[in-house]
Amino acid sequence: MTESFGIVAALLVGLLGSVHCIGMCGGISGVLAAGNATGSGARRIGNTLSYNLGRIFSYGVAGFIAGHAGRATYDLFPVARVAEVGLLLSGLFMIAMGLYLADWWRGISRVESAGSILWRRIQPYSRHFLPVKSPWQALSLGILWGWLPCGLVYATLVWALFAADPMRSMSIMIAFGIGTLPMLLAMGGLADQLARLRSRPVIRRTAGILIIVFGAATFMGWAHPMHPLDHPVGAICTV
Repeated sequence: MTESFGIVAALLVGLLGSVHCIGMCGGISGVLAAGNATGSGARRIGNTLSYNLGRIFSYGVAGFIAGHAGRATYDLFPVARVAEVGLLLSGLFMIAMGLYLADWWRGISRVESAGSILWRRIQPYSRHFLPVKSPWQALSLGILWGWLPCGLVYATLVWALFAADPMRSMSIMIAFGIGTLPMLLAMGGLADQLARLRSRPVIRRTAGILIIVFGAATFMGWAHPMHPLDHPVGAICTV
């Protein structure tokens, strides 16, 4: 898989998986709206964009850290073995996320529960930026809330982990975050309509099936985060 395809794939995962964001992040639009109740349309748009910029920044930081961790793993263990495990875990996480989106299996919610340990330490700091009155407050809130426990983020982060390159892993997570933008930007003014859309089984199942297909392709080695030029084992995975 070429590097550009990996970025596009992460973008599509964010776009398809953002159906999940309606439920996970629905309260965020309410928080931003409360702080912007008396503000102009330009201010509301500015705060919303700033919040999402902060959120995507945190995804990029998480990807950068994951890339370093992945590189260290390749240095410590046989490359071929790490690549095999990486493909399996990445694919399984994506498949689990697809099953979750389709409401067929909610096991990945346990991973979200594990992430809540970190979130409980971060969440209290968000009170310093509420209510949101300025883009800087929205940006800071987004940086903090970018660490909100989310199975979709974790599934993509595992995929980025086995890219084993800090910059590439960061790019994957930023592309994923950009993919979620259309849904989250629309939530402010279309929250009720989007909630109804999300409640339709056909929408959730279609998104879930597409994520499952991508996970299966990763699992089988047809799509993978490892760059063949960076990791010799990539040659056995390249299609």
